[in-house]
Amino acid sequence: MKTPKVADIVGIINKIAPPELAEAWDNPGLQIGDPGAEVTRVMVALDPSPDVIDAAITASCQLLVTHHPLIFKPLKSISAANPHGASIHKAIRGGVSIVTLHTNYDIAVGGLNDVLARKIGLSDSVPLRITSSAELVKLVAFVPVDHLEQVRSALFPFAATEGNYRDCSFAAGGTGTYTPLEGAEPFSGTVGVLSKVPEERLELLIAAAEVSRVVKALLTVHPYQEPAFDLYPLINKGAQRGLGRIGRLSESLTLSEYADRLRTILSAPALRYVGDPHATISKVALCSGSGASLLHDAARGGADVLVTGDVKYHEARDAEDCGLALIDAGHYPTEIIMVHAMAERLGRAFAAAGYAECAVLECRAEADPFRI
Repeated sequence: MKTPKVADIVGIINKIAPPELAEAWDNPGLQIGDPGAEVTRVMVALDPSPDVIDAAITASCQLLVTHHPLIFKPLKSISAANPHGASIHKAIRGGVSIVTLHTNYDIAVGGLNDVLARKIGLSDSVPLRITSSAELVKLVAFVPVDHLEQVRSALFPFAATEGNYRDCSFAAGGTGTYTPLEGAEPFSGTVGVLSKVPEERLELLIAAAEVSRVVKALLTVHPYQEPAFDLYPLINKGAQRGLGRIGRLSESLTLSEYADRLRTILSAPALRYVGDPHATISKVALCSGSGASLLHDAARGGADVLVTGDVKYHEARDAEDCGLALIDAGHYPTEIIMVHAMAERLGRAFAAAGYAECAVLECRAEADPFRI
């Protein structure tokens, strides 16, 4: 079994929640620690609080993965005389690196908002506010007929998902020609003699960000010494990514019924809602944490209610003016669910990468700071 380094795990996290998805004001990524340090135990938590850092040290973890960053803005000093600096000192002295995935995880496919959407009963959910669309490239590779499946299988992990479909490709037959020159070591054919080989033109769409990796994979698996391939930039856009989600319930409920159901699902001691308790709720918008800024996006999307946290008085009045119900389930209840989701996902990723002996722990030292 292999022992991962901090940098290896950061690489896995960056695939789960690509840093480029983060909002401009955010600060995800490795915040404290040595990228070359080995990791045998990882703890996942919502906040990098002093109690959480203590828990990671006590559990002999070398890496703490959190949703909220410890460092948001540039620091003028790191003094143990203030709480923030003391937390940084504590982590360094305890040998705990800290990596954060914040708004990039909120936005990512399969990220926190998708986790929340599934948990509160939504189906066919899509982003509520679009922030970006993946840039696509078409890869065209020419492959000997009897190696088509081998090459195609190696490239499928990089193929862009199209709607609800994956492993999408196209192949068409033809004849490739080449004459090997002196010094060549052809897969088939003879130096100085024109070869004609039955080949397949293999096409698939990939994300532009994956170009270097997909070319490396192609060169590794292709039987030819000099494979022929083309990369075409496209006007087509890939999957849309964005903040929040909007989807439908499997059955309609009244606002008061749905609010009560959410309180149980999210283990919230209490929640607040705005709107007619007897109003019918079928289409639901959501944003984990603080998402009242998406109120008008939810109204334009035809949602009956927006589920979020940290709702202010005037935002509640705005919702009334829009005819949109609001459920304030709290910042902590709508985000603490990331701990279990991320721990499970890291465990699967570690197993796939050969890091099965690297343990992933869910932090149990956290609690909502609010009391009811």
